[in-house]
Amino acid sequence: MPLDLVLKNVKLFTIAGPFEGDIGIKDGKISKIQGDIQEQADKVIDLSGKYVVPGLIDGHTHMEFPFMGEITADDFYYGTKASIAGGVTTIVDFVTPAPGQDLVSAYQKWRSNADPKVVSDFGLHMIIRQVNSKILEQIPDVINKGVVSFKLFMAYKNELMLPDGELYKLIKRISDFGGVTGIHAENGEIINELIQDFLKEGKVDPVYHYYSRPDILEIEATNRISSIASMLGKDVKMYIVHTSTGEATDIISSYRKNGFRFYNETAPHYLMLNTEFLKRSDGFRYVMSPPLRSDEQRTKLWMRLASGDIFTIGSDHCVYSDAQKKRYKEEVPPFHEIPNGVPGTETILPLLFYFGVKKGIITMERFVETTSYNPARLFGLYPKKGVIMPGADADFAVIDPNKKVRISADVLHSNIDYTIYDGIEVEGWNTMTIRRGEIAYEDGQVIAKKGSGKYTPGKTPILL
Repeated sequence: MPLDLVLKNVKLFTIAGPFEGDIGIKDGKISKIQGDIQEQADKVIDLSGKYVVPGLIDGHTHMEFPFMGEITADDFYYGTKASIAGGVTTIVDFVTPAPGQDLVSAYQKWRSNADPKVVSDFGLHMIIRQVNSKILEQIPDVINKGVVSFKLFMAYKNELMLPDGELYKLIKRISDFGGVTGIHAENGEIINELIQDFLKEGKVDPVYHYYSRPDILEIEATNRISSIASMLGKDVKMYIVHTSTGEATDIISSYRKNGFRFYNETAPHYLMLNTEFLKRSDGFRYVMSPPLRSDEQRTKLWMRLASGDIFTIGSDHCVYSDAQKKRYKEEVPPFHEIPNGVPGTETILPLLFYFGVKKGIITMERFVETTSYNPARLFGLYPKKGVIMPGADADFAVIDPNKKVRISADVLHSNIDYTIYDGIEVEGWNTMTIRRGEIAYEDGQVIAKKGSGKYTPGKTPILL
């Protein structure tokens, strides 16, 4: 039987280093990797001059996310179109139960939203916003459905925030069944006090979003949750989502060096942008939590990404239109009313490749490790995803390392008319995405059909 597809003259990058040769694909899986494949194939693609990496796994997206009275502008179709165009072959999205809703029905709702629309493959996390006997009983039920990672909040008082005792109880329960706990680490109580103080003083511009969430409140919350989780022993698997400070990264790294399986994720906007963007006339577009920080913190994060202290990169893709951000008014609303979230799934690859790899800050091995291999291990998708070896899904991003692009909304695929990276020029761009052996995107066009993505259930996370 002929192979379905052969990729010729591939310059392939993995966590172990580069390889040059051919890749054979059959039935959506990698069949063989060798120097020169001579077997007959239905289709042959010559990738001379291109770089090939495992399809990226964006472990932090919010499609059709109900938050702050709005639903994000990217549904699962538009959001995963953007992902696929950016070389992301798998997203892991957050199931968000409504207040009072149980976990299983929320999971079913998310599947019914996603399955008919997705273009990329997808996994799911579960947000837990309350604790009761039914919620605790259903944690193993959703793990058995492939939702092995959970997100708990230390911020957003009266909406998502959980007290320390409930955080302890949930981390214990999740760990008892082999799951992974993700934490939004900010001190919500103090944030709430600072917000009220600024409002009383009439300080309502977007930059006060940053001032109400200073660095120390992420650092304190990271230290607190690490102390709490460490009491439960070294079998606990925990990661801090969207880490925005070097100090919070260092806290987690120090625990990991002492045998705890604690990890950090950061997002490209914390590497690329600073607090000054909140002072612009369109500063409302840059409101997300944690907020953008100083150039000093950006440098610290790049250094920790290079050293391996940051485990994964996730976009925190949470898209709102200008109208949503401005609450359908002419004037920008007070900072605490602006829906929190920014786009990013489509631009992980070019930003990290150009400003990280091409600028000599990180290696291609680190790029692959943080964008595919580590997310696959953390979210129970390995070895089906996140690795290039026989038997794995044939998921690839094909990079033209010399293609120069000026980033703008016109070259992106999200369902909004702006990008927070507008005008930034990069060299290195995803020109083809192969998902399970099929060309899903090529030269600016998403080819994969709506609903052609598949749910990929997580299994036991593989973490040393």
